[in-house]
Amino acid sequence: MPLRGKGMGVPFLDLRQQYQSIKDEVNISLQQVMDSSRFVLGENVNFLEKEFAGFCETDYAVGVANGTDALRLALIACGIGKGDEVITIPNTFIATTEAISQTGVKIVFVDVNLWTYNIDVSQIEGAINERTRVIVPVHLFGEPADMNPIMKIARKYNLKVIEDACQAHGAEYKGKKVGSIGDAGCFSFYPSKNLGAFGDGGMVVTNGNEIAQKIKMLRDHGQIKKYEHLVEGYNSRLDEIQAAILRVKLKRLDEWNKLRRKNASIYNDLLEDVDEVVMPLEAEYAKHVYHLYVIRTHRRDELQDWLKSKGIGTGLHYPIPLHLQRAYEYLGYKEGDFPVAEECAKQILSLPMFPELTQEEIEKVVTEIKRFFARH
Repeated sequence: MPLRGKGMGVPFLDLRQQYQSIKDEVNISLQQVMDSSRFVLGENVNFLEKEFAGFCETDYAVGVANGTDALRLALIACGIGKGDEVITIPNTFIATTEAISQTGVKIVFVDVNLWTYNIDVSQIEGAINERTRVIVPVHLFGEPADMNPIMKIARKYNLKVIEDACQAHGAEYKGKKVGSIGDAGCFSFYPSKNLGAFGDGGMVVTNGNEIAQKIKMLRDHGQIKKYEHLVEGYNSRLDEIQAAILRVKLKRLDEWNKLRRKNASIYNDLLEDVDEVVMPLEAEYAKHVYHLYVIRTHRRDELQDWLKSKGIGTGLHYPIPLHLQRAYEYLGYKEGDFPVAEECAKQILSLPMFPELTQEEIEKVVTEIKRFFARH
């Protein structure tokens, strides 16, 4: 039964209703894990790796502790080291860049496209030098980056491409699943994701056997077999309980993504005549899965306050671009270096978006947006 009633507000996200729809199957799966008492790297992790590789249309998938580790271990498996540089964008969650800097290499930012919020491919070559080793395009908000030109540049300069697909489970680029195009693709299973666990979890997908085997070794203390350590590794194993939950949810991911796309279409239709709002663009090459439904407006802060006063939840993803964060002062970037990312950061607003969101709730959100602009 719906947990939200008529006359109530509209939450930004409602994980409770999704849980109610799968509770019985989840509880059975959890009980099976308890009965087996195999809690680390058990059969659910093995099965999920095979099932998620199939979903992403890749040869391999390796479960890890979280999305940040997925990126970090993928970078290490691709052979980067001290003195190397990795190119990515400044308008992403800090996990993207933590994974880069914590491998001991330098972050190099490139500005983004104003309409897709993804990496501006026309600026990548200008950031490449003899130390560049990897490009990390981020499929932000569920919208695939423009991968063909990225891969062409990578081949030209002999670079690796690691896709940050942590917000894009099931998204497609020209019919190919994200994560399957570069040398590796990295996913987070944080609870709010399109495919979310009941805690942390992550996965690396790849068509490269060497990359997959390195990550399997790195995630488990560098072991090639028990107590035989080829290198110093990490403790980054995907939890068996989370894998069991994710297996239940993976079977429903396509349908949930269809509902997200349907909800985005309703938003688009209802917001079409609101000139003050820029709606998200689905690029012609993309199948967007709307992890977030992000609009842009010059009156972002006022609109957010208005919606809050009406009981409507919203989010800011992300209000301070990474090159202006104190954590990255040492990189030497300054305001104005990436003007598109900075402009977006001042204007973006994430509206409620999840599969169980109803048309009535979307209509309420849009009605209040229109009332705001009518009064202001």
